[in-house]
Amino acid sequence: MSGGGDRENEVRRMLDGPHPQVPADLARRVAERGGRLLRRRLFVRRLMLLVACAAVVAFTVWAVAARPWEVPPAETTPLEGW
Repeated sequence: MSGGGDRENEVRRMLDGPHPQVPADLARRVAERGGRLLRRRLFVRRLMLLVACAAVVAFTVWAVAARPWEVPPAETTPLEGW
């Protein structure tokens, strides 16, 4: 027989024994911490959306001002007698 039965018996003994004391306000503290984490995550998500929108606006303003789709004017003029 394998040693798995011994481990199972040990686990059963541990679970049947006295349970550790849990602080009375544990549920409240966990709920508060979860609420803080959710609010922080929501704040970060909104901040990232705001930064993305600002980047789109900045790119649009640059594109309208620089007009990168237009061909730049030639720096030299063609010679007239050729």
